[in-house]
Amino acid sequence: MEEFDVAVVGLGALGSAAAYHLAGRGARVVAFEQYELGHVRGASHDTSRIVRTSYGSAAYVRFAQAAYREWASLEAATGERLLTVTGGVVFIPDTGPYDAADFARSLSESGVPFELLGPDEVRGRWPQFVVPTGVTCVYTPDSGIAHAARTVATLQMHARMRGADLRDRTRVDRLLPDAGGVVVRTSGGDVRARRVVVAADAWTNELLEPLGIRIPLEVMQEQVSYFAPSAPEAFDRDRFPVWIWEDEECFYGFPTYGEPTVKAARDVSEIHMTPAERTFVPSPERTAELAAFLTATLPGSGPLLRTVTCQYALTPDRRFLIGPLVEQPDIVVALGAGHAFKFTPAIGLALAELALGGETTDDLTAFAVDATVAPAM
Repeated sequence: MEEFDVAVVGLGALGSAAAYHLAGRGARVVAFEQYELGHVRGASHDTSRIVRTSYGSAAYVRFAQAAYREWASLEAATGERLLTVTGGVVFIPDTGPYDAADFARSLSESGVPFELLGPDEVRGRWPQFVVPTGVTCVYTPDSGIAHAARTVATLQMHARMRGADLRDRTRVDRLLPDAGGVVVRTSGGDVRARRVVVAADAWTNELLEPLGIRIPLEVMQEQVSYFAPSAPEAFDRDRFPVWIWEDEECFYGFPTYGEPTVKAARDVSEIHMTPAERTFVPSPERTAELAAFLTATLPGSGPLLRTVTCQYALTPDRRFLIGPLVEQPDIVVALGAGHAFKFTPAIGLALAELALGGETTDDLTAFAVDATVAPAM
């Protein structure tokens, strides 16, 4: 049986980052992906993801700062430009479930520059927005865009260059802990690893439930749409920020990026399913809802061009889960709850450090797995 220091299950963003960092530390690492590399069945494909430090929780702000550090290290090591800084705004209605004061407090505690803007100030800077009264805007100049597909491909290529063995189209069927570590049973044969990193997102419980462990997850199909503005130059990334509308229903969007379109979406679609039930067919109701929101808030965004789907696996309260299982400490789990891409290189570093048995560079106390895991039913 082949033997490795660490096996990684899942080669989306987080698993690819773990393989990259593990190989960079000289570990013998094998990584498995059940589909082709860069596939569209998970949550790491397409072009753009928002990067930001603007969270209402200091733990996430601090971790986002660490992520920016690791993005810079990744770009320096690979020669790739993966981030584009545009500035970013978070709109928070005063009567909604979120509080701009929480954002201000967490950003201040972490020393992140920000501004609180009213609707008139927003319209003065970005006349593309129509913002009603009773909305506070949190502006952070460090927000921007990560190129999603390029990031994942970069991590995979450089993981291989560092010596990682990446095996796509290889399904992991079982994890069998024993005295020597964990036997990883795959469609291509068994291997043994001292530790395993599970970065399988919506498929996580398929591997944990046979061990008597289950993490509560809500799995749903998400979708993002691209619109064709008549004046795309007004939405150029030098003139227009990434944005988030934080309310009972959350929406977010981007400036033009690689093409003269505006990308936008509703966050958390509530279209529940399992990966096996996923249709890949966008919801007409969600598309119409988004178009109506943009007509009111971003009227120059233009007509719908296309809609693509992805997949969310949400933990309770959308808390990151990063760490070893208490019941099986040789198995390290990573779940990003639909908002982890911006943290990709920092999460990959943490997973590598945990899998190699060391202390983590960044404080992961807020993301411990033990408080969420439940016995499998």
